[in-house]
Amino acid sequence: MVSIDLDSLTILHYPDPRLKKTCEPVAEFNEDLRTFVSHMLEMMHAGKGVGLAAPQVGVNKRIFVCNLTGERKDDQVFVNPEISDMHGAKEAEEGCLSFPELFVQIRRAAKCTIRAQDDSGRPIEMHGEDLECRVWQHENDHLNGMLISDRMSPGEKIKSKKRLKEFEAAFHAAK
Repeated sequence: MVSIDLDSLTILHYPDPRLKKTCEPVAEFNEDLRTFVSHMLEMMHAGKGVGLAAPQVGVNKRIFVCNLTGERKDDQVFVNPEISDMHGAKEAEEGCLSFPELFVQIRRAAKCTIRAQDDSGRPIEMHGEDLECRVWQHENDHLNGMLISDRMSPGEKIKSKKRLKEFEAAFHAAK
């Protein structure tokens, strides 16, 4: 992984076009990667999120971090993840650090399996349900250029239209 200026990283907000790009696999597992992952975890905790994907901080790599409890010992890192064996369906409220203060109902698989690597390149395979499965799917969507706005039902899009327009206006005003 190429060295990244960690001090310049910020969480990108919708509709930044970098959020819509499909990410590239990580090929090098080195100290730069581990330092980047550590910084992502700090940003996720500071933002009071349960997950953060590399494209959300402008890095086009297949990496995400998550933590469902807020306890540092429960930090998880997934590099080059693949989700499979999705079963059931459940609708629940989701938020996203790239859509501050927007919460919408999203339907996702209730159970799944994730296969990935840790930040040292060791293989990981886990089975998750409910919130854990939801977070993995949400963060993996980011790696494929998919956002919660793409998953909203027509009713949720109508309900969220004003807030999405506010994000768009703020993004264009900042240019």
